[in-house]
Amino acid sequence: MSDVLTERARVQQLVEGRTLVDALAETAAAHADQPAYSDRHHAAEGESWRTLTWGETRDRALDVAAGLMEAGVAAGDTVAIMATNRVEHFLADMGAVHAAATPMSIYNTLSAEQVAYVAHHARPRVVVLETADHRARWEKALAEVDSIARVVTLDQDWDDLVAAGAAYRAEHPGAVEDRAAEVTPATAATILYTSGTTGNPKGVVLTHHNVLYEAISTQEKAGMLDPQRSVSYLPLAHIAERVLGLYGPQITGSHMYAIGDPAELLATLGEVHPTAFFGVPRVWEKIKTGISAKLAADPDPANREMVQRSMAAGLAWVQAQEVGGTMTPEVEEAYRQADEQILGFLKLLLGLDQVTWAGSAAAPMPLDVAQFMAGLGLKVYDVYGMTETCGAVTANGPDAFKLGTVGQANPGMEIRLGEDGEILVRGPVNTPGYHLQEEATRALVDEDGWLHTGDIGVLDDDGFFSVVDRKKELIITSAGKNVAPSNIENYLKESPLIGHAMAIGDNRPYVVAILTLDGEIAPLMAQQMGVEFSDLADLAQKPEIVAAVRQAVDAANERLSRPEQVKSFELLGVEWTAESEELTPTLKLKRRVVNTKYSDVVDRLYG
Repeated sequence: MSDVLTERARVQQLVEGRTLVDALAETAAAHADQPAYSDRHHAAEGESWRTLTWGETRDRALDVAAGLMEAGVAAGDTVAIMATNRVEHFLADMGAVHAAATPMSIYNTLSAEQVAYVAHHARPRVVVLETADHRARWEKALAEVDSIARVVTLDQDWDDLVAAGAAYRAEHPGAVEDRAAEVTPATAATILYTSGTTGNPKGVVLTHHNVLYEAISTQEKAGMLDPQRSVSYLPLAHIAERVLGLYGPQITGSHMYAIGDPAELLATLGEVHPTAFFGVPRVWEKIKTGISAKLAADPDPANREMVQRSMAAGLAWVQAQEVGGTMTPEVEEAYRQADEQILGFLKLLLGLDQVTWAGSAAAPMPLDVAQFMAGLGLKVYDVYGMTETCGAVTANGPDAFKLGTVGQANPGMEIRLGEDGEILVRGPVNTPGYHLQEEATRALVDEDGWLHTGDIGVLDDDGFFSVVDRKKELIITSAGKNVAPSNIENYLKESPLIGHAMAIGDNRPYVVAILTLDGEIAPLMAQQMGVEFSDLADLAQKPEIVAAVRQAVDAANERLSRPEQVKSFELLGVEWTAESEELTPTLKLKRRVVNTKYSDVVDRLYG
């Protein structure tokens, strides 16, 4: 315990009395002419990207702050932003901070009813919107919530806001700086409304102290204290994107390439060649299935054997570096040869050839996916945390990692397991509470300051944590057997045919599963099998595809205990996305939605 508190005191000293206002000012001074944020909007003729330097970023953020003040934003007001990842989104956030207001990024996929709920609850003074679709999602809120004084649409009003702010600064020198000086470490840096796998979203308040402590401790654990080059593509309503794409860069002076459409990710990686890259497990799964399909399609068995041999060398090289592993000259040499022969080329093809840190979070990384990436010579460091802990509280990193775990406690964090195995967290990154929801806050953090994560975990002798599943999502069969659904689902998704899987069995005699096809890989595999089809719904009915999926289910069952085994399944002819309701914006299953939406399927499976 004394070591934890000593580490906490050390990091606390680095952030003591500081805010994001201080961080941006120092970084803009130290890296004034270095690139800060790039996106594909309004790029100069012949250019793919427009880019702001750190000096320009701070100056523009101060203009935005002045524009917001001129529009009536007072200290403590909220400013809501619904937009894709682009320069203006980052500037709106920073501008709100410098106006001593609280910026709130809202998930672009929220329905009009959910947006209205958030707006009634948070009462924003200004709303920043990007597209006509975003405007439509806000119409109900705009009609009902009287706190909203102004709506700024990026294509129509943004330039006017910035120009008005620049004029305000000229007429009132020092006014923005005086307002920004009102920000303290205890001031809310953001309120993030959780995507809500159940019920209405709750607004998680995170302070400047929370976010600075989290950013610095994360950078230390990742070995990313120097400026990095990375891609920002996850929603800025997601705490991981805020820490890695917004808060961290303001400390290190990193360069972020922002893309509004995640479908552009793979092409962007090939263009940018980031030095650091973060992906939720689904992103890594898609990379794995894509490469696997291409390798399987190679008609030359000698090539396939060479790749398998090389990837075995890559995996052995990574495993030798795990805690408890042993590196030998033979393993080093085998990897060097494999990297020269094919692995280096595959990483170059993916745009991940310059990555020195790769991370994953939001859900536990399936071990087979981590091992596949290790086969390429990529160490993907799994980390664990939640919005309520301002992001990561445990992490693997260059200094210590184990595949299949979410790592050890971050600097200064107290983490223990409750009597029922629930992961409990105490430390400077814990939220002070939910916005205007005292009862929910009391249920989250107990009297001793321990935050109850709702996740079940295990801890090994080396201090590495693993997440078993969400406490509320554990399946308890009618025979009283406790079953972790994510374990079953990860085994099922090892088949490149299967896009998503949901295991069901709570209070039932046995486990069943609802499956979907992978919308990109399944059609390619069907073509290779000579199966003719018109669309995904047609493909899901084809006997050859159903048989192949059945083989995948059988393969998963061989690795599962009897109570965990899937006794029956149904293959749907649709894809699950955040837009189609089955997934959260961070691509986690909304189990209650699936159970309700496909209740007829569940009834059939138990018929």
